[in-house]
Amino acid sequence: MQAKEIKPGSVVNYEGAPVMIETVTVQTPSARGAATLYKFRGRNLLTRNKTDITLKGTESLDAADFGRRAIRLMYTDATHVHWLDQTDYNQYALALSDVADQMPYVTEELEGAMALIYNGECLGLQLPVAVELTIRACDPGVRGNSATSRTKPATLETGLVVQVPEYMKEGERVKVDTRSGQFLSRV
Repeated sequence: MQAKEIKPGSVVNYEGAPVMIETVTVQTPSARGAATLYKFRGRNLLTRNKTDITLKGTESLDAADFGRRAIRLMYTDATHVHWLDQTDYNQYALALSDVADQMPYVTEELEGAMALIYNGECLGLQLPVAVELTIRACDPGVRGNSATSRTKPATLETGLVVQVPEYMKEGERVKVDTRSGQFLSRV
């Protein structure tokens, strides 16, 4: 696939390993005849290291022989998180340390989670862009006139703390962005 076709979320082979592209930056030339450069930042799925790739617009990388499978959380133990494949009921175990930054967004009811499968092995987890969580604890809202929108910290059902609008109460459901951890809207 050519550099101009590679989007965030794509998985390509780079230096013999699958790399999931996280960000794409296009650098246009300032002179005639110069080539447009595409700068990619990705994560090597085998080593978990960040990788920077720079390509000209006409250069290309091979798409990785890579699959995504719909999964559902089964249970978590002291060292691993266990997932169930929704199509063929295979079970995958991912080390808790590998998915620790994604676990604050995971509940048993989570739908849209995908297992990243490479050569028959589960290498990681891809969460949906937004998840719905319930507020477990937050301070009560203070009534008053305010020209700006004020926020307050709220602890969600998974232990994640996000800034929510002042009018939100315990027990309400909110939508949270899994990429930035920010409040998006009330559900």
